[in-house]
Amino acid sequence: MTWTIVIGTVLALATILGGALYHQWRLNERLRTQLDAAAVDLENLQQACSRLAPAGVVQRLVTDGGEPETGTAAEHKVVTAMFVDLVGYTAMSERLEPTVLVRVLNGYYERMSDAIHEHRGQVGSFVGDGIVAYFGALQPNPWQCDDAVRAALAMRAAIREYNAELKREGLPQIAVGIGIDRGPGVAGLVGSRERRQYAFIGRAVNLAARLQALSRIHQVDILVTEAVRVQLNMGFALTPMPATPVKGLAEAVIAYAVIRERSVEREPAVG
Repeated sequence: MTWTIVIGTVLALATILGGALYHQWRLNERLRTQLDAAAVDLENLQQACSRLAPAGVVQRLVTDGGEPETGTAAEHKVVTAMFVDLVGYTAMSERLEPTVLVRVLNGYYERMSDAIHEHRGQVGSFVGDGIVAYFGALQPNPWQCDDAVRAALAMRAAIREYNAELKREGLPQIAVGIGIDRGPGVAGLVGSRERRQYAFIGRAVNLAARLQALSRIHQVDILVTEAVRVQLNMGFALTPMPATPVKGLAEAVIAYAVIRERSVEREPAVG
């Protein structure tokens, strides 16, 4: 009789324990499903946000709990800034239907952005038909000037290929002007409570924009400043342009047109 009671008790306890384990397993499965769903939602959100800010900034916001005031504090940095602008946009916009114009612009934006990202740069913003990009803003990059000029050369090649496509469709061909400068400034998220964007604030951005405008005067597509030239690998072939007065600057600007890059071993930049 005693063994019967013991066995019965054991079986009862086993049944209770089995039920508890099964309940816990079901609970764990529900939690795992919820965590998987949350991870997918977070990944989708990060991908969506990366269209508005560089991926590195989005990751830091996620890590720091999404508080831009504490997670992406402004930092003093030396950055290479690039300004790209579409030549003849006004005339083109008057000739094309809006839907066609947007398609042509999107093709231009996509190709230019790809060239920037492939050379370790970040697109800061689209300004009308212009693009502001930064090299060395998110992470230290001793070759940021090389990367920026290589990105510009890749843009030149991409525009050549894109124009072949546009010509086959009977659409007007496009051209760009590119200005590149390097200098100190402040990098971080800036804007209002409703809208913020990652930006680099410094003289280099303004001078890059001025150089882009000078490219039309000098009739070249890529111009760099002396600050960029001294940091470049010796394999780049450059041509000095005449010193030209620039609005907002006391001294005339000496710029260099980028011709091509020779095949040489890459060397670290100085500084």
